[in-house]
Amino acid sequence: MLLTKCIYLSKSAEDGLRVSIMSRHTLANGTTPDLQITSSSYDMHWPELGPPTRLIGKYLRHEIDWPGFEEVFVQFLRTGAAPHLDRLIHLALTQNVTLLCREKSGVDMIDGKLACHRRLVAEECKRLRPELALSIA
Repeated sequence: MLLTKCIYLSKSAEDGLRVSIMSRHTLANGTTPDLQITSSSYDMHWPELGPPTRLIGKYLRHEIDWPGFEEVFVQFLRTGAAPHLDRLIHLALTQNVTLLCREKSGVDMIDGKLACHRRLVAEECKRLRPELALSIA
C-alpha cells in the first residue's frame, strides 16, 4: 500500500517505510534548514521525486497557480522520474510505504484535493499500476 502523510506528523505502525520526497529539507525559502525535519523523521530521502527547484520557485513566487504547477510536475514525473516511480511501486506492492513532505492535510487544499506533490506522485503510481492501494492524507 502507498500512503501519504505530512512529514511533521509522528510515525505510526501503519506507515511502514517512510520516504521523504522533498527536494530538500528546508523552510519555504529553499535555503534555511528546517530544524523540525531530522533523519529520524524518515527512513529514506528520495529528492528525485520532489519538484524541480525552478518549478517550486515559480509556484512560491506566484508565477504559476496550482493547476499550472500540477500540469508541469505530472509531466516531469512522466518523463524524468519513471525509474524512481517504478522502484516506489515495487516497494509499495510488497509493503506499506508512506510518502512524506511538508504540506498539511486538510489545510493545503484546492478544489477539495490536497495541493501537494506527494498526492500527485501517489496518483501517478496508481495510474501506472491500478492495483496499487492508496491512502492519501
